[in-house]
Amino acid sequence: MSWEIARPSRALALRGFDMAGFRIHGGGSESLRAIPHPAVTVLLEFGDSRFDIDDPAGRVRAGSLALGLIRDPVPLRVEALECVQVRMSPLAASAVLGMPVSELGGTLVGLDELWGRDAARLCERLHETPCWQQRFALIEATLAARLHDRHPADPEVAWAWRRIVGSRGRYRVEELAAEVGWSRQRLWSRFGAQVGLTPKRAAKLVRFDHAVHRLVQGQAPALVAADTGYADQSHLHRDIREFTGAPPASAAAEPFLTVDDRAWPSAGG
Repeated sequence: MSWEIARPSRALALRGFDMAGFRIHGGGSESLRAIPHPAVTVLLEFGDSRFDIDDPAGRVRAGSLALGLIRDPVPLRVEALECVQVRMSPLAASAVLGMPVSELGGTLVGLDELWGRDAARLCERLHETPCWQQRFALIEATLAARLHDRHPADPEVAWAWRRIVGSRGRYRVEELAAEVGWSRQRLWSRFGAQVGLTPKRAAKLVRFDHAVHRLVQGQAPALVAADTGYADQSHLHRDIREFTGAPPASAAAEPFLTVDDRAWPSAGG
């Protein structure tokens, strides 16, 4: 299976968003898996694509999709795929998708269910657009329009999320609550409603994501465990198995992780 990956030629003006274009071709259908990542993902499919993906409820979906903050790997089968994938902070996702991230949860939703005919019109325009950079510009304008005049997350929730991401998951909930001036219960409740995960679960996902990308880079599990805040190597192994369903060596070879250094250069940094 061959992968063509395109990146925007400039940084996005929209904070909390990242994009990559994918053109995937193979000699037949290949089974892959989407691995949990600390972002809400939108897949905008616009080419001669042949793929399907199993959502956590057991339904088979295809086409343009929104994927919440999943807890387990999601199987998909790909023969060919041409798409732009957008990763967005859960702080912005509610406004963009038009529904609370907590309601999206760890599920897959067809983009037409959220945007109606606007989803099909956008994908038609992407199909007619001749190059990746123009596609990225079109999507950025669409996202900016959907963000306009929408209610942002509570400043305290936004601050807590950015602390968790900036510390790579090594922030205690009690410390976050104290620093924003809320009780632990209030932070837990408001964060869960606006991000879709509890602060503890969000920190666990962010730490896993950082650790697994270091494994993909070829670093030794013992070193990764020590440097990323795990109690020991077996603790790291448990989290890897929980989020990927595979041991560290197998997880480090997952195709959607191994292409991240090209599609999302900051993923493992």
